[in-house]
Amino acid sequence: MGTVLALASACCYGVVDFGGGLLARRAHFAAVALLGQVGGLLVAAAAATLAPGGAPGLADLAWGALSGVGTGVGMVFLFRGLTHGAMAVVVPVSAVSGVALPVLVGVLLLGDRPAAPAWIGIALAVPALWLVARPTGAGGGAAGCAPATAVDALVAGVGVGVAVQYVALAQAGPDAGIWPVAAGRVTAVLTVLPLVLPDVSRLRMGARDALAAGALGMVAAAALVCYLLAAHQRLMVVAVVLASFYPAIPVLLGVAVLRERVAPPQVAGLVGAAAAVGLLTAG
Repeated sequence: MGTVLALASACCYGVVDFGGGLLARRAHFAAVALLGQVGGLLVAAAAATLAPGGAPGLADLAWGALSGVGTGVGMVFLFRGLTHGAMAVVVPVSAVSGVALPVLVGVLLLGDRPAAPAWIGIALAVPALWLVARPTGAGGGAAGCAPATAVDALVAGVGVGVAVQYVALAQAGPDAGIWPVAAGRVTAVLTVLPLVLPDVSRLRMGARDALAAGALGMVAAAALVCYLLAAHQRLMVVAVVLASFYPAIPVLLGVAVLRERVAPPQVAGLVGAAAAVGLLTAG
């Protein structure tokens, strides 16, 4: 069940990154991130109220709050990178850094010890993620990417990965229910809010775009709920890697819905990702 939940988290995040990247090119990236976190707070608060579980401890809420800081920082830099940089550069850099760093933290600091098949799956996942998320063709290479875009992508990966969304959230106890996710949405809103307050005109967008940003935040909150439940059933490093396969989702949606063609490197990456999922499940 933990594997299914982690992959469900990846599916949700794939939708969020795809839709958020498009929205951030029509509206200010900070506004998209803020409205998304507000939407996520509504869903997380409702889920925490309805889900079974005892009263969360202060430590559980603190870990959840810390994860929200990572979310806020990660989403802002990801959307900013997507605003002025190629998605083919921003997404793979943030995805690879976001999976590699939590694995190092889990193994070196938290004592996670994956089985041999899982280690092979982790090793296979990193190049597979890069190939899936970095399509080739016109405009898809890194040649036209400014250094600032690569920095945005790296900070997004650190924010979403080690800056603590995944690592911190996994430290919350299972008896805390969904409350750590709700606490994280509060701090995520507070993290993004200062970027909007100096110029409230940044919040100007069409009603449809505002609703879409909020809806994407709700999906992102669902992704975190799935990840939290998965991390309670699997080693954190395994749950993180499985949840990090989200770049495959926009590729698959493009093929199924938009009839887009898939480049050979992406095909290799999808095959590698499928093999990695199998190995991680077996491990």
